[in-house]
Amino acid sequence: MSNVFENSLKLHEKYRGKIEVISKVKVTNKDDLALAYSPGVAQPCVEIKNNPENIYKYTSKGNMVAVVSDGSAVLGLGNIGAKAALPVMEGKAILFKQFGGVDAFPICLDTQDTEEIIKTVKLLAPSFGGINLEDISAPRCIEIEERLKKELDIPVFHDDQHGTAIVVVAALINSFKIVKKSFETAKFVICGAGAAGSSIAKLLIKMGAKDIVINDIDGIINRDDIHKYDFLKAELAELTNPENIKGGLSEAIKGRDVFIGVSAPKIVNKEMIRSMNRDAIVFAMANPTPEIMPEEAIDGGAKIVGTGRSDYPNQVNNVLAFPGIFKGALRAGAKKITDEMKIAAAFGIAKLVSDDELNPEYVIPAVFNPKVADVVADEVERIAIEKKITREQSV
Repeated sequence: MSNVFENSLKLHEKYRGKIEVISKVKVTNKDDLALAYSPGVAQPCVEIKNNPENIYKYTSKGNMVAVVSDGSAVLGLGNIGAKAALPVMEGKAILFKQFGGVDAFPICLDTQDTEEIIKTVKLLAPSFGGINLEDISAPRCIEIEERLKKELDIPVFHDDQHGTAIVVVAALINSFKIVKKSFETAKFVICGAGAAGSSIAKLLIKMGAKDIVINDIDGIINRDDIHKYDFLKAELAELTNPENIKGGLSEAIKGRDVFIGVSAPKIVNKEMIRSMNRDAIVFAMANPTPEIMPEEAIDGGAKIVGTGRSDYPNQVNNVLAFPGIFKGALRAGAKKITDEMKIAAAFGIAKLVSDDELNPEYVIPAVFNPKVADVVADEVERIAIEKKITREQSV
């Protein structure tokens, strides 16, 4: 692993970052200059002034996403600030282009004030067709996304929340085929009540889940302690834990069918896995070290195991979702990204693993499967058109 860090540092130094701006048109003579800039550029400006929707016709806005972060919750590093977060956001921009053909630009904001972030993104919005919020700590990320979704007419998507949830649901759709269980009947435990954990819980409920217990650093979220919680945990307390059980992770995991970890390394042991129901599904996604290593989980009796790592089977990776989500939303001219789109995307991802291929070590397609982004994009576009939430269809 140390070689990866050393080699990555050398790569970043060699290229002085990972992205650049490349022109779609050449400017090699005065005629080219007159068309691309002055005086010719005045005409598209006038057309946009007369009809603001023409911005999608005459500029790059329609395929341009802002990757926005305040650096407060960078994966594996924590609150490292805007400047230190920039390499991650550049990397995210690369993934948008590589996997979805979507142009993206990193925007790292030197503030962690909720209102300042919302105001700044709104001021930047004319240049972008969509906003991807990234590595913003919970619960602020929830409020920021909700406000921006209401106050902007372009898709806003917090990938740490919804990308993770979509891929987890996709993996569960296929896993349940193997273990003969369902969203409606399975008992879930989620370890971690931040951005990812809360969104996973909400999407599971949309899929029909009725029994979800969430364990956080202070124990199981329950209704008796609701007065102690912030708005996010209070909401989760109302939505989950139907039996209102209390305790810690050992109590939360006992008798469960599915463990979903978005928390901390090595907090689950084999004995905990043994206390789960037969044919347990374990998605231990803390990075780079999961809540329990796959071999330990299998030794403890888990039937299907997934992690966030590429060196084990069943990698639950957001890159399976967000490039296609935005590709489809931008292509359709969607004004927002809905739960129906997320669920359709999850089913699209899941169907790329055929019944003949499906086995406990292959419940989710590989990250480099070239079909993923297009399948997801098609599903998102279909829902956008069916539900009439595109620019052309909206009244």
